[in-house]
Amino acid sequence: MNLSEITQIVRKKAYELGFELVGFSSAAFLKDESEKLKLWLNRGYAATMHWLERTFDKRVNPKLILPEAKSIISLGLNYYQKSKTKIKSNEGKVSIYAWGKDYHKVIENKFKHLEKFFKDTFFDSKNKFYVDYGPTMDKVWAVHGGLGWLGKHTNVINSHIGSWFFIGTVITSLEFVYDEPVSDLCGNCRICIDACPTGAIVDEYVLDANLCISYQTIENKDDIPESLKGKLSSYVFGCDICQEVCPWNIKLQTETAEMDFASNPIESISKEEIFQMNEKDFIEKYKTRPLLRAGLEKLKLNFLANRM
Repeated sequence: MNLSEITQIVRKKAYELGFELVGFSSAAFLKDESEKLKLWLNRGYAATMHWLERTFDKRVNPKLILPEAKSIISLGLNYYQKSKTKIKSNEGKVSIYAWGKDYHKVIENKFKHLEKFFKDTFFDSKNKFYVDYGPTMDKVWAVHGGLGWLGKHTNVINSHIGSWFFIGTVITSLEFVYDEPVSDLCGNCRICIDACPTGAIVDEYVLDANLCISYQTIENKDDIPESLKGKLSSYVFGCDICQEVCPWNIKLQTETAEMDFASNPIESISKEEIFQMNEKDFIEKYKTRPLLRAGLEKLKLNFLANRM
């Protein structure tokens, strides 16, 4: 098979597995992104996410993860859903990406099928599969692979489905016909920057995690800083504000076809339920959900920080 045929076969298989977006790029050292990441880390914008610095070299050089690496496959999976219920005053909002089943598990399941396909079709290929947790710059590779451009809110925007999609990354020894990056279409728009209630988007394309509601309600395992309390817009897990106001998302948003996300969505959490729940019941109820990641005690702190 030639490179064009290999590219078409892999792209077709990814679509069959339910991915809406597929892009291919060369597994090259990320020189420009290396400098940007270093500056971002030096400014302290990663907050307590120290693993980003510990895995710095691997993040900018995929050959340190897989020595045989020649290509990166970036895969996008739409998770958007319209709200079906009205949030009550005693409820905390949950980011749309966490309404359904944990996306790590959903994409990992698809990757199992893709891995078997590679073994059956390209038996001598070497591959590494990552869903968010790997030492990879998923958004950067998605941009290199033409899935979209990096928006000023630091999410990748696709001109057909907006920015409501998860990114899976495959590092592989296979070679493909590579996709071209697309143009940045944010223009002079700064709606996302102005809409952030905590000022987390400190400059175009630059996010300070210390001020980000998503970071504070999920990654920060301690209490939320006093300076941010009362500014969380009722969110207790994640935040969607910068994506909700994006004109591209307003224009393009389409409902996900992935039933693991769409069936029995949890749009909000009751404060009363959380404060009455014990650890065992919490784990049982949310064991397949991203909410489990925060933990019961952290969610209680998030409710208190919203001053409900």
